[in-house]
Amino acid sequence: MQPLIDNARIFGQRPEEFAHLAEGQSPEVLFITCSDSRVVPALITGARPGELFELRTAGNVVPPHSIAHPTSEAATIEYAVEVLGVKEIVVCGHSHCGAVGAVVRGDDLSGVPAVRDWLAHACDEPKCADPTDKTVTEAVQNHVLTQVERLRSYPCVESRLADGRLRLHAWFYEVHTGTVREHRADTDSFEKL
Repeated sequence: MQPLIDNARIFGQRPEEFAHLAEGQSPEVLFITCSDSRVVPALITGARPGELFELRTAGNVVPPHSIAHPTSEAATIEYAVEVLGVKEIVVCGHSHCGAVGAVVRGDDLSGVPAVRDWLAHACDEPKCADPTDKTVTEAVQNHVLTQVERLRSYPCVESRLADGRLRLHAWFYEVHTGTVREHRADTDSFEKL
């Protein structure tokens, strides 16, 4: 913890670099990714403060849209699209994902009931030919595509897609190499950016 505290002390010694952030935010991208500590959106993209609006959830799950049962995730998506006017949404899954791996393997999650219930509620089992693959690459990539499709069901996303003011992207980040791949519709595969 001490190195983090030391950096936070130094970080606040450059107020001139951050003063403009008090005027508000206008990020162009909503970046939806996993809560995993190995996935750092600003590091992956090189974004500066104010450039990404982030939504981090266990397993980068976008829950099904429901007016009857609003979620924090839905509120974040709606705010990003309707208030901030983001032009792009990236759903970024990653290799070695514990949440997706647990779903694919059928792990016993009784010791973490909130995680178990979240994944049961919000996560369809992704297609995976080899559930023993520690990277869970195929499962995560299929999972990301499912989350992108779920986004399309959100009314704010649907209307902005229809009039061309919004684009969706499916990314896969390899934690062991740093490589980022994007799904290409024409080849139906994840290819290096």
